[in-house]
Amino acid sequence: MGRDVRQILEDAIRSIGITPPEIVLEMPREEQFGDISATIAMSLSKTLRKPSIKIAEDIVKAIRKKDIFEKIEVAGPGFINFTFATSYLYGEFRSLLREREVFIRKDMGKGRRILIEFVSANPTGPLHLGHGRGAAVGAALSNLLMAAGYRVEREYYVNDAGRQVRILGLSVFARYQQLLGVDIPLPEDGYKGNYIEGIARQIFDLHGDTYMGKDFIDDTEFFFIDVSYKAMLKEIGNDLRDFGIFFDTWRSERDLFEDGEVEKSIEALRLGRHIYEKDGATWFKSTDFGDDKDRVIRKSDGEYTYFASDIAYHFKKIERGYDEIVNIWGADHHGYIQRIRAVIRALGYLPEHLRVLLVQMVTLLRAGRPVQMSKRAGEFITLREVIDEVGADTTKFYFLTRRPDSHLEFDLEVAKEQSAENPVFYVQYANARINSIFAHAGERGIDASDSEGIDLSLLSAPEEIQIMKKLLTYPMTFEGAVTAREPHRITFYLRELAGLFHPYYNRYRVVTDDMELSKARLALCDATRLVLRDGLGILGLSAPERM
Repeated sequence: MGRDVRQILEDAIRSIGITPPEIVLEMPREEQFGDISATIAMSLSKTLRKPSIKIAEDIVKAIRKKDIFEKIEVAGPGFINFTFATSYLYGEFRSLLREREVFIRKDMGKGRRILIEFVSANPTGPLHLGHGRGAAVGAALSNLLMAAGYRVEREYYVNDAGRQVRILGLSVFARYQQLLGVDIPLPEDGYKGNYIEGIARQIFDLHGDTYMGKDFIDDTEFFFIDVSYKAMLKEIGNDLRDFGIFFDTWRSERDLFEDGEVEKSIEALRLGRHIYEKDGATWFKSTDFGDDKDRVIRKSDGEYTYFASDIAYHFKKIERGYDEIVNIWGADHHGYIQRIRAVIRALGYLPEHLRVLLVQMVTLLRAGRPVQMSKRAGEFITLREVIDEVGADTTKFYFLTRRPDSHLEFDLEVAKEQSAENPVFYVQYANARINSIFAHAGERGIDASDSEGIDLSLLSAPEEIQIMKKLLTYPMTFEGAVTAREPHRITFYLRELAGLFHPYYNRYRVVTDDMELSKARLALCDATRLVLRDGLGILGLSAPERM
């Protein structure tokens, strides 16, 4: 539907002597405004110096293929609202039944390569809900872009160098000494969750009192840092695996230093005259590229800043030749975006090839009241605790119910309900209900697999037309989600589709004594199941056969 309307509008705009700009189509929320709405007249108003309503009227007059529409109306300041003819809907719906995945998806990527880096939590503690939300967004975006024909690589950047992992090692070292009766306090800024003692006990079980009473220096320091961060990284990997999240590559910050990549990237900036020395420190001239101040790369004492390894990491990304780089970060990294964009530009990469998506934190509720303390981490609720209580599918779906840059409230009690109040149950249950319908049809010996021989005009109830229209807008939703890099649009769509199907199921019998009507309604259910499964797959969720 959307592709046809876009082409019709482009032809009409050209016929009145105007080069068509990008045409944005919307699906009106109220039926009175038609099936699809275009805002192109308002986009052209400033350029043509004419009232948008007059431009809209001229475009409508120039439209040639009016037979596929029941009506075309100009509304408000210049909206063009299209209502499709029922005959066109039946034709398009038959194409959906015939072409299936080919109809609902479009090859937008053409094999272009995209690197998506997400989660990348410091291996200094368990994953919290913010990490989980970033994981759900990153995985769903990867699935979405792969479905659209892109070649996607999913990457986790391991921050295994620097101050934070040293504090982790020192925290575990202190707990280990305490287990042996040595009176040593935890560092003031150390990690205090129960998981620290768990790692200390693992070391004791393997090495006994080998390090009892020793100082945290030299080989002892390296040992405790190495064992501690690797133990946490293994736990993070296990949590992500059980959450259904996988990565193609894991990149080490430590390797960037050991392989000389940090110095190599700094030298590349130096050759471009983007580096200078001041007060004994090495600075990057990020203000030349829109940053609010220049940034230190190496301090006067010779120690590298975190920014140095970030430069090297993005330099490596560029060297690997991706068409687009996507970073999914926590909202607290907002101030970091401009300096990374500056690095990208300084290294000769087009800034639009870097896209940064920010993910806001999650407030966990139980029956409307905040849940504040974790049994394991002490200071925050871990992702593992939520997965164990409500399941991976429910957790992922909730994380994808809103834009990632908006705050999210997650109520555990609602998430466990088997009702319309629980959005993931509502969507998955629609698929399960359709499976039960087909099982019943099979018992009755009804075969609706030959879509060409089905009389679709029998789908004449208002609810059937509404579901049919909704299914035919899925390609538009899919393309819009891909273009905007917003997988949550699929979540919204699935909830709306399930919201149409359940009342239909409750009101009408699909399998009846009327064989032809039964086949037509089974075709409608089949298409609904096809789209539900496609959307659930993109979100990384299962489509249960029964519930």
